[in-house]
Amino acid sequence: MNMSEAIKAVDRLAVVGAGSWGTALAHHLAKKGLGVDLWVFEPEVAEQIRTTRENRVYLPGVRLPEGVRPSTDPAAVVRDQAVVVLVTPSHVMREAAGRLAPFLRPSVLLVTASKGIENDTLMTMSQVLEDVLPEDLAAHRAALSGPSFAREVAQGLPTAVTAACPDRRSALLVQHLFASPSLRVYVSQDLIGVEIGGAVKNVMAIAAGISDGLGLGHDARAALITRGLAEMSRLGVALGANPLTFMGLAGLGDLVLTCTGDLSRNRTVGLQLGRGRRLADTLAEMKMVAEGVKTTRSVYDLAKRLGVDMPVTEQVYQVLYQDKDPRQGLIDLMTRDLKDEIDLGPARAGAFF
Repeated sequence: MNMSEAIKAVDRLAVVGAGSWGTALAHHLAKKGLGVDLWVFEPEVAEQIRTTRENRVYLPGVRLPEGVRPSTDPAAVVRDQAVVVLVTPSHVMREAAGRLAPFLRPSVLLVTASKGIENDTLMTMSQVLEDVLPEDLAAHRAALSGPSFAREVAQGLPTAVTAACPDRRSALLVQHLFASPSLRVYVSQDLIGVEIGGAVKNVMAIAAGISDGLGLGHDARAALITRGLAEMSRLGVALGANPLTFMGLAGLGDLVLTCTGDLSRNRTVGLQLGRGRRLADTLAEMKMVAEGVKTTRSVYDLAKRLGVDMPVTEQVYQVLYQDKDPRQGLIDLMTRDLKDEIDLGPARAGAFF
């Protein structure tokens, strides 16, 4: 089957997870004319979508096409589907994959659109799928990542993202399924790099939010974004990623958006911390998950395991998990030993910073 035939063969797919991003992707795909079976965890949200065509909890104001069929039955959503898009919070990906496993067809293409690294195992989302699912079900895994706020994608505003899969044919299929006049999709075969970029940028968004909450100015935010890119690159290269990935949409692009955009949940968490609010109070008021909070712990632990220097991540970790004063974190960052900006030694070959 050639690519054109493969694309035409997919007239319906599954989206697992009806948070803001899952709902936005379901809306986008249905607007393209695809049938979308949407797995919704909360029965009341499923009923709301069914009766009002709107997810008022996670994406209010966006009317979902009739092609989106909500269901709380995972079997009904994923059975016999050629493509399943997983958009659960990263900390429930393992449980969700386990529930789906009995109903997935062996040749299924699994596309993760969740951005995070699992606590304790320190696995990316595609690695979690590989760990949970039988080999025949985990054979085809891709990731969709890049600078993309759910509301803007749902509104049809111009957006560009990356579809990554070691198997180029699968990456191209994802590219063509999601691409539209409002959503430009590039392909990559660097799955680990794209996933690391999507996870680490959330940690840096918390740091940028703290900086803005403290009123430190634009210079400080620009420095954090740049040094955040350095940390992202170092960690990714240590895991075998292509360093050029971090100069692309899933790296620098998503980093800039999440560190500066007012729709960023992770930046919002940082802003509140910088203004003196307690983390627990801030999280209690949020309907949606700020992935960076849990991912900070994972990235911190992974950096320690690999011996990767990630000072910004370390300070965010201490603020979140050790009640460190954000201002002291700033002082500790600024007064570290002075060094070259770019290390070209043999141990650093392949990394940018």
